[in-house]
Formats: sequence, structure tokens, C-alpha cells
Amino acid sequence: MRFLSMVKIDSDNTCRPTEQLMADMGNLIEQMTREGTLVETAGLKPAAEGVQVKLRKGGRITVTDGPYAEAKEVVGGYAILEATSKAHAIELTRRFLEVHGKDWDVSCEVRQLENGGC
Repeated sequence: MRFLSMVKIDSDNTCRPTEQLMADMGNLIEQMTREGTLVETAGLKPAAEGVQVKLRKGGRITVTDGPYAEAKEVVGGYAILEATSKAHAIELTRRFLEVHGKDWDVSCEVRQLENGGC
């Protein structure tokens, strides 16, 4: 089963990853890739560099440049995990969070990917 783990951070977070965090994350990514539990992962550019594209009732589409004043949390990165169960996906996600240490305040939303199309 595949799961998407979305790393969420406060929208006003200005904390940048340290060299140590990047090295530790690199080691974890390497280890999980060898284990076959990590399919893909990446951090995202700041929300200020993104856009929101919304479909409104009546078929109207709007495009809003970031940052988004109404957003309290933004997705800062993601991982696609290969897990045997939801509990296993949670454990894999815990490993990502633990690498951040005690200086970060982050959360992850973990959701199973659907098989097939819409």
C-alpha cells in the first residue's frame, strides 16, 4: 500500500533547515530507499512562491499568488511511502519527524493513495 505523508508547518515559520538536519535527513532518505519503504520525497518552495488555483461554484476559476493570508499551516514537503499497513505508514512518518529534533514544530498528515483512477 502506498501512503502520502504531507509535512505541515506554520505558515509564518521562518526556520531554515540546518546542515546537520539536511545530513540526517539525507541519511534517513538513503536508508528508507534501501529498505523499499520510501518511493519519493521532496521539500517544497515557500508558499510565497506558489499559487492557489480554485474552482468556484458556477465554474469560475481563480488564481491567487502566495502567501495566503488565511492559511495557518502550509505543506512544506511530502513523502510517498510503501507500507504494509496504516500503522506502518505512521511509524515511517514518525522517523521523518524524529529527524527534525526538538527545535521544530511540524506535523504530518498521512493518507493512503487510492488505487486506480477517479
